[in-house]
Amino acid sequence: MYADDETVRTILRESGDTWAVVGLSANEDRAAFGVARVLQRFGKRVVPVHPKAETVHGERGYATLADIPFPVDVVDVFVNSRLAGPVADEAVTIGAKAVWFQLGVIDPDAYARTRAAGLAMVMDRCPAIEIPRLS
Repeated sequence: MYADDETVRTILRESGDTWAVVGLSANEDRAAFGVARVLQRFGKRVVPVHPKAETVHGERGYATLADIPFPVDVVDVFVNSRLAGPVADEAVTIGAKAVWFQLGVIDPDAYARTRAAGLAMVMDRCPAIEIPRLS
């Protein structure tokens, strides 16, 4: 409902290879950890964004999107739905090209704002599932 296969394919193939993963920590039991590894296997640079700013999968972490000192192409969001809207707004502010809300992360108002700002957006889907399916 919040993204067709063509939008997903465009984000995966054309939006760029630097993905900030918000909510990614060194906790191997969290879904973000495994999804980030899949993104790396498919050639994406994964930038961890977490209050602890931990290094994960060999990439230095940052506490916020605004702290990242280089351009980010896609912001992949692994936070609770009630916290996701502000992350999408920050993605717009930093000039990201796309926002991806993970499975179970749903905020229709954030989706509308992000799309109105001109960014591609996917909501309630997982790139680790979509990359093999649509590549």
